[in-house]
Amino acid sequence: MKYYRTITLKDGRECILRNGTEEDGRQALENFIRAHYQTDNLLTYPDEITFTAQEEGEYLKKKEDSDREAEILAIADGRVIGTAGIESLGDHEKTRHRCSFGVSIEEAYWGLGIGRALLSSCIECAKRANYRQIELEVVSDNERAIGMYHQAGFVEYGRNPFGFITREGAYQELVLMRLDLMK
Repeated sequence: MKYYRTITLKDGRECILRNGTEEDGRQALENFIRAHYQTDNLLTYPDEITFTAQEEGEYLKKKEDSDREAEILAIADGRVIGTAGIESLGDHEKTRHRCSFGVSIEEAYWGLGIGRALLSSCIECAKRANYRQIELEVVSDNERAIGMYHQAGFVEYGRNPFGFITREGAYQELVLMRLDLMK
């Protein structure tokens, strides 16, 4: 899905939010790896990321050409510093009204409004794609993210106390949240 928007960050810098393209594969992958080193709140560890820059470019091209999915890049200071996207939960009649949301931002750019802007952009794309519901999972101790989701209208509908298990053997509880796009 094509998307483009320019925002001003809380510190006055400009940030471009746009759909990723095949040419963005290398920068998007580098950002993905950096963000995964900086937090334990994401699905994978950095060493589990095995796809190449070319494969990431192909993934971005597929999202750009889709009318139901999107991958949006946040670009500031001349490089990709965050990504967010919506992904269909299936084309079956019973699930095609639902999509999932995911986001990651480099730590140096936290607290500048990028997460909210990416979330807002993905909600806009989900509405354009005629989804009725966006779903996400968030680690329960990620209070800033949970607060942002609540402010956007997401509601909690469950918890998985054993959602993630860290390499140290500790469980991370996941909060299951959803946003009704029909309101």
